[in-house]
Amino acid sequence: MKRYVIVQAIMRRIVAISLYLYLGILTAAELDPKAITIRLPDEIKWVANPGGSESAVLVGDPSKPGLYVVLNKWKAHHNSKPHSHSNDRFITVISGTWWVGTGTDYNVENLKPIPAGSFVTHYGNEVHYDGAKDGDTILQIFGIGSATSTPAAAK
Repeated sequence: MKRYVIVQAIMRRIVAISLYLYLGILTAAELDPKAITIRLPDEIKWVANPGGSESAVLVGDPSKPGLYVVLNKWKAHHNSKPHSHSNDRFITVISGTWWVGTGTDYNVENLKPIPAGSFVTHYGNEVHYDGAKDGDTILQIFGIGSATSTPAAAK
């Protein structure tokens, strides 16, 4: 009988500790939405663009004045023609290899590979072209809007 009471006491403690740990994990997982917002990958809305890319606005609105942050996904074998933007843009290559060129002479043979983890600045009103070769690439772009893109006149 005494052994049964000891086993029962141990089991109650194990259940109590397990319940305490479980509730602690639940409490720790709840974050104050006034302090932090999280969007998991499946919650990010991607929109298809002409020319073989997709974009997802994370912060702001690129079409309006002010700070914006967007993700841009270049699909394999797609790239832009020479163009410029009115303001500086700051780009981090998140994944894949991004291929970039400068000037109005569009030549895919002159594209330079930029690996994931790299940081690039596109200066306002300077002509460039870019995209992806054999695999998709994802970029994070931030700048000050309104973000415009102006096609460059070919030489």
